[in-house]
Amino acid sequence: MKQLIDRLYETHSLSREELKALLEGRTKELAEYLFEKAREVRICRYDHDVYIRGLIEFTNYCKNDCYYCGIRKSNKNAQRYRLTKEDILTCCKEGYALGFRTFVLQGGEDAYFNDERMVDIIRSIKAAYQDCAITLSIGERSHESYQRMYDAGANRFLLRHETADEEHYGKLHPKNMRLSERKACLYDLKNIGYQVGCGFMTGSPYQTTDTIVEDLLFIQELSPHMVGIGPFIPHHDTPFKDMQGGTLELTLFLLGIVRLMLPDVLLPATTALGTIDEQGREKGILAGCNVVMPNLSPTAVRSKYMLYDNKICTGDEAAECRFCMQKRMEGIGYRVAVSRGDHLSLQ
Repeated sequence: MKQLIDRLYETHSLSREELKALLEGRTKELAEYLFEKAREVRICRYDHDVYIRGLIEFTNYCKNDCYYCGIRKSNKNAQRYRLTKEDILTCCKEGYALGFRTFVLQGGEDAYFNDERMVDIIRSIKAAYQDCAITLSIGERSHESYQRMYDAGANRFLLRHETADEEHYGKLHPKNMRLSERKACLYDLKNIGYQVGCGFMTGSPYQTTDTIVEDLLFIQELSPHMVGIGPFIPHHDTPFKDMQGGTLELTLFLLGIVRLMLPDVLLPATTALGTIDEQGREKGILAGCNVVMPNLSPTAVRSKYMLYDNKICTGDEAAECRFCMQKRMEGIGYRVAVSRGDHLSLQ
């Protein structure tokens, strides 16, 4: 199996059969070998820098009814909220003072935040913080909408594909949602010029080794600038509330694979990783990740943006999150970088 890791290290590509063999043959020893190679590539490309993104969860309204998500429209127990433009700019002001040079605006697919409102928010942030990047994570929209936001100053867009297998996609989402439309959005975003991020959950209901291989092949084909991989964690108000969650072990192994597949990728150690394991984000960095996303959202709304149960850091102030993260990264020999943290192709 080490030969497969060596080949991935050298060529950044494996066949369907090889990826499946690697996943099915993984052991603790093999994982350590993979992480060693992933760290080598990551340090060669990005040294020991860890890029911080200031996460602003600005709305938990959503028109979609994804079966795994705590803010799905059918969840009548969710306490809905929307931040105002002024709220968002206050988060940015606080974040800038703390050294954040990327702001991630994340929310459900909320029709209230139409193109006009989003363009106004993006332009306002850009006017105040010209040296900062803006990442959007607001779901599926039209090519025209993506273009307008890009022209206003948005730099990056995160749109997790969730699964690249058509049948599996249908088991995670209602019938009105289609994988083909999700993929089309990702290609639209890339063609427009965004730094694009896709990704999926490990251990999601009905996931198999074959569906994970499909995900990896899609990532290989799309060649995104960012990849978000985190464990599935059930939410008590969803149809998947009694399903088993994803594991740290598989998530870390996949992060290592993606680092070797896309050596320059921006790879977050997600909040979900830190939720299932106290040292999850540190372990993610040591498996090849180079991005963390502390929360800049007002503490009053953090517990309302609950995609899954037991999410960490919901009561912390922004400064607490920022300096806690710095201490954690320094504890494993890495350093938080005060920079936009662009993909290497744009630095």
